[in-house]
Amino acid sequence: MPPEAAQRAKITVEGFNLFYGSFHALKDVSVGIAARRITAIIGPSGCGKSTLLRAINRMNDLIPGVRTSGIVAVDGEDIYAHEYSAVKLRKRVGMVFQRPNQFPLSVRDNVSFGPRAHGIHNRAELAEIVERSLRSARLWDELKDKLDSMATELSLGVQQRLCIARVLAVQPEVILLDEPCSALDPAATLAIEDLMREICQEYTCVIVTHNMQQAARASDETVYMLLGEMIERGPTEQVFTTPKDERTEQYITGRFG
Repeated sequence: MPPEAAQRAKITVEGFNLFYGSFHALKDVSVGIAARRITAIIGPSGCGKSTLLRAINRMNDLIPGVRTSGIVAVDGEDIYAHEYSAVKLRKRVGMVFQRPNQFPLSVRDNVSFGPRAHGIHNRAELAEIVERSLRSARLWDELKDKLDSMATELSLGVQQRLCIARVLAVQPEVILLDEPCSALDPAATLAIEDLMREICQEYTCVIVTHNMQQAARASDETVYMLLGEMIERGPTEQVFTTPKDERTEQYITGRFG
């Protein structure tokens, strides 16, 4: 990666390897992810794209037998350094999963859960955070009269946007989204994409998706993964129209994967 590209990157991955026991899941991956842009990670099933996404939040730490080498840095700080706190990391880097994972609590308590965990207990301040986060997720008008309703009773699309509001409540710098629309209908999918486009004005967004159309229309940059390797990275339009690597072209055109 050229030095100037690394300087512009919010997230820098350099020579990163990850093993699940003896299985080499990520192989010498190096890539820069630009600040306040939407980067899509694409590739066939089992190529390592979700593993790479989770590596940026150290979610793989929770899996027995995982070993890593190389660097993953946020603003130049190596998040795998021994002294780097996972609590600090997960305040800076939020995660939205494939299916909504609401707590069995009210809408209000779901959104305020993170701020409470980070030491905010003033009721007025929490109320302000809840409103701000729901507005940012385009949910305030829909849920302002349902703050005490159970979050698990909402539609899947609204639940997924509520997950995004819950992440926004702690004001992270990076939001990782692991196939956030795979369980949603087309209308809910477009709502999530529109929301991503809006919040990337303030946050760096990285999305893993199997949906080529979604990657093409919703992202600024695209990373193509294959068999644990980073094959190509570039502006989304360039990757989808004039890919530099034949393997990328084969995947984009449906001849592979």
